[in-house]
Amino acid sequence: MVKDKIKALAKAYKSEFIANRRHLHAHPELSFQEFRTAAFVEEKLKSIGITQIEKKADTGWVALIEGKNPKIKTIALRGDMDALPIVEQNEVPYKSTNPGVMHACGHDVHTASLLGAAKILYEIKGEFEGTVKLIFQPGEELIPGGASLMIKDKALENPRPSGIIGQHVMPLIPVGKVGFRKGMYMASADELYITVKGKGGHGAMPETLVDPVLIASHMIVALQQVVSRNASPKIPSVLSFGRVEALGATNVIPNEVKIQGTFRTLNEEWRAKAHKHMVQIAKGIVEGMGGEIDFEVRKGYPFLKNAEELTQRAQHAAVEYLGADNVVDLDIWMAAEDFSYYTQEIDGCFYRLGTRNEAKGIVSGVHTPTFDIDEDALEIGAGLMAYIAVNELKS
Repeated sequence: MVKDKIKALAKAYKSEFIANRRHLHAHPELSFQEFRTAAFVEEKLKSIGITQIEKKADTGWVALIEGKNPKIKTIALRGDMDALPIVEQNEVPYKSTNPGVMHACGHDVHTASLLGAAKILYEIKGEFEGTVKLIFQPGEELIPGGASLMIKDKALENPRPSGIIGQHVMPLIPVGKVGFRKGMYMASADELYITVKGKGGHGAMPETLVDPVLIASHMIVALQQVVSRNASPKIPSVLSFGRVEALGATNVIPNEVKIQGTFRTLNEEWRAKAHKHMVQIAKGIVEGMGGEIDFEVRKGYPFLKNAEELTQRAQHAAVEYLGADNVVDLDIWMAAEDFSYYTQEIDGCFYRLGTRNEAKGIVSGVHTPTFDIDEDALEIGAGLMAYIAVNELKS
């Protein structure tokens, strides 16, 4: 059976998958700067024997593995390659050698898993019909998102896949398990940049000032109405402000306050309305209190929706590969992912790969300086992606 052969290959090549992941982890690069990473991926693909490789979006790659009758159907597999501006605190042999940059979101795992799946699929290409398209993507962590640039560079064309599969590490799920959710899964994400301007001066003379700190405080509280009183309770929405910068002193009122925040939701129509509500409310309060405002909504990734039938087939394949006890259902997740751009174009399935191991102390969340994984996940990450691809080509 193909499943048994894939499992055997994933087990046999596990040490290679781990070595690839450790190399990538030790040499992280920020979004759209993945030049060494891209060179490493190219080298590994060619060493496998894959020759149909094309550069996309400067530091991305698209590669093809053709089985029998390659034009019958194409399925795409995606891995992202960029790291985060975080100082790693793990003391491990593969610790980041690039100061201030770390694979704290598991993209080293995603890239290594996709390289592993490529190795397996190339070895069994005589046992499936159709084509597997491998998409190694830059810049997932930074607007406008590498996925959008890959799409603009025709990564989904020639041939056009019927669907796309992506996986992401999940430190909340124990190693050995994976998670799926059909339908709406992850939120859109917009960045908010606000400057409230007033007239600063001595804190003991408020009658001579237009206090931007006080105005900004009223504005921040009032903007919560966008979610609590304007959004339908049926639509998940989050509005949070993570940075408020008022560079005064105990007795010095500054001339302006700078604020940064995020707005997330799972409905594109409401998303557009919310942008207008936020600007109108903020402008009304600030100007009503005598100040001025600059309000930039920097539109980020759209919400991510997993195609029902594709996800059901992928989940069924995971049950076949891992057993029903190792496949869990996921809840809505208000984080964002630029994989969502692919799902706006074709059917997509974005699932979670368990990486947690409490016995080994591997419990840190993504985007933290102590994030790490149980590397047993790499055998599953590579093998399951390969099996889902072969299963999907048969459907």
